[in-house]
Amino acid sequence: MLLNHYETIYILKPDVTEDINLALVNQYKLLIQENGGQNIFVQHRGRRHLSYNITHYYDGIYVQMNYEGNGKLIKLIEKSMKFNENIIRYLTTKQNIIHEIKL
Repeated sequence: MLLNHYETIYILKPDVTEDINLALVNQYKLLIQENGGQNIFVQHRGRRHLSYNITHYYDGIYVQMNYEGNGKLIKLIEKSMKFNENIIRYLTTKQNIIHEIKL
């Protein structure tokens, strides 16, 4: 099965503790692995000021996940994020990875 490269960035409420943040990262890593995803790379982007307020929040904690998976996995992750009270925004994009061919 062909796996696509994806990047998901989600924004946590600014009052989320480090423990909850790490628990969410581990939860999503496990969800990706259990559903056939691989090559998971997570970066904590830190607390940043939002361009506009989202549900009365002016700051948020950004987390970026890069991984390989399929469309079903994306639907599953985004549904989970939609119902998570600690996440105020999320966005998944498909990455076009171009591999260099050496001649």
